Amino acid sequence: MAHYVFRIARSATVIALFAAAALLGTLSGVLFAFAGDLPEISALDNYNPSTITRVYAANGEVIGEFAIQRRLVIDYDDIAPQLREAIISAEDADFNSHFGLSISRILITVLRDVFQRRLGNPAGASTLTQQLARNLFPIGFEKSLDRKVKEALLAIQIEKRYTKREILTLYCNQIHFGHGTNGVESAARLYFNKRAKELVLEEAALIAGIIQSPARQSPYVDMAAAMRRRNYVLQRMTDEHYITPEQAATAKASPIVLKGQPQPEKSIAPFYLEEVRKHLEREYGAKALYESGLAVTTTLDPALQRLANRAIEKGLRDYDKRHDWRKAVRTVTGARQTVERYRDERWKSPIRVGDVVPAVVEAIGKPAPATGARLIIGGYHADLARDGFAWTRKASAADLVNVGDIVDVQIKTLDEGTKMATVSLEQTPLAEAAMLVLDNHTGQVKAMVGGWDFQRSKFNRAVQAYRQLGSTFKPIVYTAAIDRGYTPASVIIDSPVAYPSGNGGTWAPQNYDHTFMGPITLRYALEESRNIPAIKVMADLGVKTVLDYAKRFGFAEEFPPYLPIALGAGDATLMEVTSAYTTFPNQGIRMKPWTLLHVKDREGNLLEQNRPEPADVIGADSAFVMTSILRGVLTQRGTGARAASMAAAWPLAGKTGTVDNNTDAWFIGFDPDITVGVWIGMDDKRKSLGGDEQGAKAALPMWMDFMQGYIASRADQPAPPQFQAPGNIVFVPVDRSTGAATTQESAATITETFIAGTEPGGLNRAQPQP
Repeated sequence: MAHYVFRIARSATVIALFAAAALLGTLSGVLFAFAGDLPEISALDNYNPSTITRVYAANGEVIGEFAIQRRLVIDYDDIAPQLREAIISAEDADFNSHFGLSISRILITVLRDVFQRRLGNPAGASTLTQQLARNLFPIGFEKSLDRKVKEALLAIQIEKRYTKREILTLYCNQIHFGHGTNGVESAARLYFNKRAKELVLEEAALIAGIIQSPARQSPYVDMAAAMRRRNYVLQRMTDEHYITPEQAATAKASPIVLKGQPQPEKSIAPFYLEEVRKHLEREYGAKALYESGLAVTTTLDPALQRLANRAIEKGLRDYDKRHDWRKAVRTVTGARQTVERYRDERWKSPIRVGDVVPAVVEAIGKPAPATGARLIIGGYHADLARDGFAWTRKASAADLVNVGDIVDVQIKTLDEGTKMATVSLEQTPLAEAAMLVLDNHTGQVKAMVGGWDFQRSKFNRAVQAYRQLGSTFKPIVYTAAIDRGYTPASVIIDSPVAYPSGNGGTWAPQNYDHTFMGPITLRYALEESRNIPAIKVMADLGVKTVLDYAKRFGFAEEFPPYLPIALGAGDATLMEVTSAYTTFPNQGIRMKPWTLLHVKDREGNLLEQNRPEPADVIGADSAFVMTSILRGVLTQRGTGARAASMAAAWPLAGKTGTVDNNTDAWFIGFDPDITVGVWIGMDDKRKSLGGDEQGAKAALPMWMDFMQGYIASRADQPAPPQFQAPGNIVFVPVDRSTGAATTQESAATITETFIAGTEPGGLNRAQPQP
């Protein structure tokens, strides 16, 4: 009997040795066959995955991101312990004990594949290390034996080279979590708006549960599926003794409370951000921009940007309402929906008082007031009453909308209990507008709005649109005059004049009101924006002289050498004219506009740093004289009289501008610290804004709205900053009509500003009188 047992044992040993040799030979053959196709594992020593380039405002607020994959790389200690445990429990319970492969899982999977006859399409039995291998290296994701072998070999090599701690860290930074997000840090911010190390148990379990199938188990996609998967992970953590059953039960009972959002918030400064993007791509290339995780700090002031956004939106809506209601262009039938079933994409985001949102007309009249309409706005109903559409000058909502129309409304009140709202009717403006805010002392661009909506048009009208300047160019003409002996009190004859034109005829310019005022002062001519005096002054100085000044002020275009340039017949961008005006409050020095403070790589190394670039344009005395005249524009006697009360309380100056046929309207204004430029017009230069839509009516109100918010934010309101007069400035009482010095105090007397020696009775040469 013993001899028989010995023979069986010896045979079994031989068979086992043979099987082992066969297996070893097979493995050797596999290694030999695939070794040449496997990537170098050592590449992970310098793990630099695609990360987010973040753009920051000057105060550190994030204003935009550029990335192919939204990822923030973190260290092992920055991952909450319960998140690490949740991932291991859900994805690979034997992670801390296997060598890259789980033999037991492989055997179970192989047997299942054999019995189910799907060897050509094997089921998954991947360890966490195998998942990392296929996510890090280009071996594909298809279910094939070839790919599984490569994946297994790579996993073994990874385990040989790196510690478990390092492997888990790589995994947590690499894996996908849905919605374009990779890595646990970005996932924590996406779903809970917190860092990965701050996650609590139920949050960690949810994020770990998403890994299996982000497209199906994201709570933004299917809350019920996310809840089931989260609770499964909690149970697995209990089974693996990471948490107690009581902890699991408490966590399972917790609702999923999301605090992030699936899509990044829209930038507060999309046009500004696009200028930054173009610079970065031009300087560093697309790969660095979208994959290298640059840290870009800009000059943007978020508070001023938000003020600019609101001012442009309100100004364009106000302008649009002055030009009547247009019928709704969208309907539920056009969207192949019904009133009851229609769901607008905007309704998925929070709706707050003050928001302008789409609404569907559910009924005309009852249950709304008799002349109103009942609307649906997501989960709310709203009544559009007559006071909400009074601007249309229509008596009834029936004259404006039909059932099924999709219209824009502004939320006035919201009642969460009754789910009722009150609204006012809005419509998308057809006109475009732009605003720029520059720091006078540094040239930093503090805010930029390039149009009504970046999604409607990415064309940046603040820096790309060349439009006729209109009367905003007149201060350049008068600056040249001040430098050549004119004063604010110089008398100019506002009378008919004619000049030879290029076609053999004559050019007889007109004032805006087609009247002539006779002798007027230079100050009055600019405050009232009279055309004839500007042309006469330019003719007296010489066209070339004025065009030389335009270059000094930063205008890049070669203006044609003819007199209509005095009236702003040349084209320029809002950036150019706004930058030119910063010369006046900055004592004759223009600072070149710039947007980037510095750029750093992902390790914090400085790649780029910018500083102010000054250019001497005019003397401080001439700049102060021009500032004094431009302050007069914002008085009751100037074209900016609408802002007179504001300018009486805070040092302000500026100039309106209007182009023939009202195709363009401008206002450029400043205080001692910032200059703000506003333009409004149609993208089609041939289209008029309307019969009386001049700069003072169309552009100035937007400037005023911005400045009101800006001034209100200043801590120094009781003692505002002042325009500083150079030492050679003198102040003399003069008659505002004649410019003659006077000792009498009367309503006709003003205190005029002169460069010493040019005042009435001064030592300098006689004043020119064109």
